[in-house]
Amino acid sequence: MEYVVEMLNIRKEFPGVVANDDITLRLRRGEIHALLGENGAGKSTLMSILFGMYQADRGTIKIRGQETRILNPNSATKLGIGMVHQHFKLVGNFTVTENIILGSELRKGLVIDVKTAGKRIEELSLQYGLNVDPYAKIDDISVGMQQRVEILKMLYRDAEVLIFDEPTAVLTPQEIKDLGQIMKNLIGEGKSIILITHKLTEIKAMANRCTVIRRGKSIDTVDVSTTSEQTMADMMVGRHVTFKVDKEVSVPGDVVLKLDSLSIKNNKNFWAVNEFSLEVREGEIVGIAGVEGNGQTELIEGITGLRKIESGTFWFEGQDITNTTIRSRVEQGIAHVPEDRHKRGLVLDYTLADNMVLEVYHRAPFSRNGLLNKGAIRDHANHIIQSFDVRSGQGAASVARSLSGGNQQKAVIGRELERDPALLIAVQPTRGLDVGSIEYIHKRLIEHRDKGKAVLLVSLELEELMNLSDRIAVVNNGELIGIVRPADVGEQEIGLMMAGVKRGQTT
Repeated sequence: MEYVVEMLNIRKEFPGVVANDDITLRLRRGEIHALLGENGAGKSTLMSILFGMYQADRGTIKIRGQETRILNPNSATKLGIGMVHQHFKLVGNFTVTENIILGSELRKGLVIDVKTAGKRIEELSLQYGLNVDPYAKIDDISVGMQQRVEILKMLYRDAEVLIFDEPTAVLTPQEIKDLGQIMKNLIGEGKSIILITHKLTEIKAMANRCTVIRRGKSIDTVDVSTTSEQTMADMMVGRHVTFKVDKEVSVPGDVVLKLDSLSIKNNKNFWAVNEFSLEVREGEIVGIAGVEGNGQTELIEGITGLRKIESGTFWFEGQDITNTTIRSRVEQGIAHVPEDRHKRGLVLDYTLADNMVLEVYHRAPFSRNGLLNKGAIRDHANHIIQSFDVRSGQGAASVARSLSGGNQQKAVIGRELERDPALLIAVQPTRGLDVGSIEYIHKRLIEHRDKGKAVLLVSLELEELMNLSDRIAVVNNGELIGIVRPADVGEQEIGLMMAGVKRGQTT
């Protein structure tokens, strides 16, 4: 059997944590090989070693049978290895072509030859079915398209081995389908792919083999076609995982959140939310379903105070708080798990301890007479870290940036739930989480509901909305299309409503 990449007995330690503990991974030519593991299991670390961003403390790497040392990403590129990172490495105000040639510019004399590069990028884009405009500006194209630019960047440098780090975390369902097709095109042209993920349905749909790692150790490599999702989930987490959410029928109480004809504009000064009305009561989870970009972001920013409400009224526990400050909303008992944990959820260069008190640092016991009580802050952070299984090298003293994406997410959710808010607004709460963590977060959301609190859940995962919500409000183009109970409708009907078809209408 010919292996293009062999990583044998790899070990990597960071302060306080063994990220990779004697891991072996072998990639065959022309296969999609999934690397599956929980948040913080060591997947990204292992691939960063293959891409030359870290050096292994022990172990051997062979490329096409030759033992080699990969000292930096440039030497990985020379060996034909490319990587699409979870957070893209693109310059927003450069064009697609400028981003792709950055660092390996073609020159005509002293002048960079953008035209020839653009032509080659157009050819590659056609060959692999990527449909990218070489002259578009990065800031003007969708996240899915930006990812394709990252793929082109690798192909432009003649990569034979392509590493995808959690590639579907930021994509819409249609873009995920398209990416699957792009990967098949790449394999068809003789490339080999390593896919880092924890989404089992995608592994089943895309991968040939799968290596499972747990807490830094190799568990096994299995053939995907003959291994069930349940088996892979159990291997990854180390115990039996349930995919079904157990919950009693909700008993709604008083209205906590009442939106009356809200209208909100987006950054381009167009109406993003139109005359939107909704009620959320104590003891219920109301889901908001819609294709990305249909006003959900602006609606949540309006409710949390990040964006101005142009018209309409927002009532919270019977009070009109349409124009109050963000802090007063937080103090009154509104908590927010934001869509973007990096921009809105965490201060990445603060410690976990400091991040866990961002909203409450000015209150006892965290401060007295204007002085912070470090001990109380640390204890509070440790409590959240323990309850929500936030894995980090140095506990409360870890800098937020050093955590894996999923562990950052768990920290944000822990912080918001620990405040025991009357209204929890959770936007994509399980984005980037593995099955074990998703199971736990779902349980905590249901528990919060069962304590008589209100939950507003925004998710692009229809299955998550169907499982958790007591009622689902469907939005299209900033307007409420209708409110349904998951028990009364199928995913197909909600899908039609998301496309703008009101219930009972025929197209």
